[in-house]
Amino acid sequence: MNTTTVNADPAELAKFSELAHRWWDPESEFRPLHQINPLRLEWIDSLARLQGQHVLDVGCGGGILADAMARKGAQVTGIDLSTKALRVAQLHALEADTPNIRYREISAEALAQEQPESFDIVTCMEMLEHVPDPASVVRACAALVRPGGWVFFSTIHRNPKAFLFAIVGAEYLLKLLPRGTHEYARFIRPSELAAFARAAGLEVVQERGLEYNPLTRRYRLGHDTSVNYLMATRRSLGA
Repeated sequence: MNTTTVNADPAELAKFSELAHRWWDPESEFRPLHQINPLRLEWIDSLARLQGQHVLDVGCGGGILADAMARKGAQVTGIDLSTKALRVAQLHALEADTPNIRYREISAEALAQEQPESFDIVTCMEMLEHVPDPASVVRACAALVRPGGWVFFSTIHRNPKAFLFAIVGAEYLLKLLPRGTHEYARFIRPSELAAFARAAGLEVVQERGLEYNPLTRRYRLGHDTSVNYLMATRRSLGA
């Protein structure tokens, strides 16, 4: 890791490090990630075709998405700044004999300096709302992908409905997530994320909403981006 200021919140890293040993338990605090993973995996694959691609997963945590993309046939590198989460990811890859995957403890910004334009696809899911400077991560993702390559983001809208659903509902009423998982001030409007992307040389191709039905306890992708949403972007060939 380079010695410049790292775009990370120590409290956020500590929060996820404490839960790292439970990352691969589908009934743990990470149950929502396990439930949404097939949806986001198929969405990414439908647009970018993971087979044979060099993929970077930024903020990979315990490796739920990175592992799934490797099993789709991609060559995957997962990066994170949580040592404990990365150890869990590495251990799971060994135990599950996951092919073509490796993990590194490095920031997106540092890797962008080290390996610019090295990946066909970059994913950054459920991570931007946990860092002090999300625009910096977006710029790094854009620098890491080759011209013509894809960058996928997911995060949470900042509006009263998102506060009600993502914090009050998910953390306090339904207890889908531990209390304190999210901080409302760090939520990002789709228009803000799109502006970050365009400023970094990325074209917004598609936005999808991630909706939760508390009665069926199931998630689905739709067109309602008012709470959780995903954004597919592509780096222009001239960028």
